[in-house]
Amino acid sequence: MPRTFIIDTDTASDDAVALIMALRAPDIEVAAITVVSGNVAVDQGVRNALYTVELCGAAVPVYRGADRPLLRPVSHAHWFHGDDGFGNMQYPPPRRHPAAGHAVTALIDSIRANPGAVLVTLGPLTNVALAVQQAPDIVGNISRCVVMGGAANTVGNVTPAAEYNIWCDPEAARMAFRSGLPIEMVGWELCRGAATL
Repeated sequence: MPRTFIIDTDTASDDAVALIMALRAPDIEVAAITVVSGNVAVDQGVRNALYTVELCGAAVPVYRGADRPLLRPVSHAHWFHGDDGFGNMQYPPPRRHPAAGHAVTALIDSIRANPGAVLVTLGPLTNVALAVQQAPDIVGNISRCVVMGGAANTVGNVTPAAEYNIWCDPEAARMAFRSGLPIEMVGWELCRGAATL
């Protein structure tokens, strides 16, 4: 029986590689992809996620989420991933459109509909923080919450102490880490290799 994943992402090239791996894995069923502002603006992240889903021949719904951090000004990583998050490779636009509804609602609904699902976060934790704030009951439905974020044992990629996903929305990260979610942090030190699409 496949494991159910719900993936929250800011869909630059590194996240696209992770999406491809999950979408192509025979023992994983991706129930939903939710997109948050981070490496790129949320609308670009949605386009990138839709393109990646199409590339894999999948029919997973992609939802647009938070377009800014909870309190901080918006900051993207164009300097690292290019203006489009895919290294300015000029891939064709996706044929599909995002699913109706907000990513936060989709997270809540998908988690409630899939008890024991694995929540994978690949970007800032804004959508996740808003979801657990609105529906604290979902915390008990998650078997694992794998967070790509933090720089506990290495130098950060934004400041000497900060990794981008946590730095981008530290208030959301604080809310998520204090929510009771069964978080497993995959820090920057494990992700330092280059990912290209």
